[in-house]
Amino acid sequence: MTQQDTIAVIGAGVVGSAVSLALAREGRRVLLLDRSPPGIAGASFGNVGHIAAELVEPLPSVKLLFSFWRLLTRFGGPLDLPAGQVLGMLPWIARFARAAFQRAEHTTALSRLVLQSAPLWECWLKEIGRPELLRRHGHYEVGFGANSAVLQRAQGETLAKLGINTQPVPPAQLQALKTAAGAAQVSGLWFPDSAHVIDPLGAVQAFAQAALDRGAEFKLLNVRSLAMRGHHIDILSEAPPMAVGAVVVCAGMGSSDLLAPLGLRAPLQPVRGYHIEIPGEVPFIDAPIIYSDQHVLVTPMAGRLRASSYMEFAAVNAPADSRKVDALKRKVRTLGYTQEPKSGSWVGARPILPDYLPGIGRAPDAPLYYAVGHQHIGLTLAPMTGDLMADVVAGRAPRQPIAAFDLGRFGAP
Repeated sequence: MTQQDTIAVIGAGVVGSAVSLALAREGRRVLLLDRSPPGIAGASFGNVGHIAAELVEPLPSVKLLFSFWRLLTRFGGPLDLPAGQVLGMLPWIARFARAAFQRAEHTTALSRLVLQSAPLWECWLKEIGRPELLRRHGHYEVGFGANSAVLQRAQGETLAKLGINTQPVPPAQLQALKTAAGAAQVSGLWFPDSAHVIDPLGAVQAFAQAALDRGAEFKLLNVRSLAMRGHHIDILSEAPPMAVGAVVVCAGMGSSDLLAPLGLRAPLQPVRGYHIEIPGEVPFIDAPIIYSDQHVLVTPMAGRLRASSYMEFAAVNAPADSRKVDALKRKVRTLGYTQEPKSGSWVGARPILPDYLPGIGRAPDAPLYYAVGHQHIGLTLAPMTGDLMADVVAGRAPRQPIAAFDLGRFGAP
């Protein structure tokens, strides 16, 4: 089967669905492929909904290299890095450490994308007739205890140097959080330029449907590999081979295996997060709240709250750790959320490159494009990535510089 003028987008998560929409609205023939319906497989389903316009700094830093142990789960933190995983991760860890000394330049590259995320989300959702999915109420970060005010003030000063606007949390809202948690002291920052979506799965489906409305097609297909054949790319699966004119890989943790045979190295590491949901709970504030001491983010969604935490370095298909789920439930109860969380929970793997920058670009000698490795901010960067990929496919100068995101930085497979 040959579709020589078709661009196949592999992966129907939030990034793949956004890329499909961006290409389809320019009149391109788009075929969106995934083993599951849009938004169901991968990390997009469990996203906590935060449009993180403040996360302009990639995680690797010199300070973190010497203090990461404080974040380990054994000390109450969110980081689970089992000793048995470390040996196999040494090349990835070495690149992470190298990136720590490049943080300033990486922040410059990433901030150009992140700072525009909330208004761009608003623009996209208005364009497709789904503005109700977004709340532009910012988000809040709070800490408890005697040192919380000093820590929050210092953080605000640091963020201001990065162009991040913060304001003190109004006293009435602080008092509500303090009373709910039974805390003696609480301090916080309001980030007015961030936002949240009230239904992450609904947002993915909205992008995918908007792409279909503009002429794209969706096909359930478990893509196993890609192969160049002349000037086209063969998509290999359990179905007969399909030849297309171009491919955009947005396949989450499956991206590395698809890109490697065509000469691109994407050293993705799965870093799993967990969430629980609290149905019927009225939010203290209609915006995400980051509880910095507990390492928990709670976001109001349609008919429920979603609470998320943890950075678990484990295999994609490893069993969920029930201890983390139980601990997360205990934490939200101590913070004053009174309704019983649902008995179920979710765990999913975020695809992360060692420098915590995404991979966005094109293979040098093939009609192969990629948008991978968006770490914790795939939802945040989805519309921007869609616009950038539309530029790259069209051969236009990207609206933001993307040289820092080229996978060539990792060498050959």
